[in-house]
Amino acid sequence: MKQGSTNAEFSAQDRELIGRVTSGMPRPAISDLYFYLTTISWPALLGIIFAAVGLINCLFALAYMGDGGVANARPGSFADAFFFSIQTMATIGYGTMSPQSLGSNVLVSIEAMSGLIAFAVATGLVFARFSRPTARVRFSRVMAISPRDGVPSLMFRTMNQRSNRIVEAQIHVVVSRWETTREGESMRRFYDLRLARSRNALFSLSWTVIHPIDERSPLFGETAASMKASRSLIIASLVGMDESFLQNVHVRYVWTADEIAWGTRFADVLLELPDGSFEIDYARFDEVVPATPPPLDAAAPEG
Repeated sequence: MKQGSTNAEFSAQDRELIGRVTSGMPRPAISDLYFYLTTISWPALLGIIFAAVGLINCLFALAYMGDGGVANARPGSFADAFFFSIQTMATIGYGTMSPQSLGSNVLVSIEAMSGLIAFAVATGLVFARFSRPTARVRFSRVMAISPRDGVPSLMFRTMNQRSNRIVEAQIHVVVSRWETTREGESMRRFYDLRLARSRNALFSLSWTVIHPIDERSPLFGETAASMKASRSLIIASLVGMDESFLQNVHVRYVWTADEIAWGTRFADVLLELPDGSFEIDYARFDEVVPATPPPLDAAAPEG
């Protein structure tokens, strides 16, 4: 899914549709820490977990050194105290080093409880990220506009990249463009695009989504130049139930005006095999061809 654009003409509102960019917002409160940890990248999450574990063990190591109640630990050795803290937090207990004073036993008790809580939180975060269902749905990189059943239509393709099915898939498409109100205020407005078919009971392979550009369409009378001038964006969002997880999944995609191929249609990807079965050629998934063939006399050789 496309998350950004290199078009320097886009404003902050445009970037929010393609990839959220904000400034001046207060930093997330501690109550949003769980949301933050479940949405950052895997390397960032693992880095935070390792850093937190290392910092906590360093603090306990300093406390063990100050107490001096760890048997078989070298006096003043931070390394021995640190590795004893690691063994305590992980409940390993090799037996080489052990607490021998009241203070060190109290520290071991506190660290053992802290370790249980920390590992429970880390396990929950990792499990939440692994168990969260995601849709591997691909959208065509371009949209095509050409006649369909005699009506100019906006079309794009989408396909399910997994071998399972998305049940009761629903797709919603809107056009977003800058307009000027009667009071002279410039603002971005959104218009729903009516689709020839917005629901798919069993989305398993590919789906060509079609919007007829008739008198009721917000795109009626638009041209490539006018859509570019209004910085139009086409946003598609797909929602459905993954039959493997039995949970709802969703995905979205955004096209700019430059990614609309006028006067073209998508190349055929459905091939009939000799045995009567069909094969889908996904190598041509993004390929578009002219909507109408050239005249026969133009294609004929000169002679």
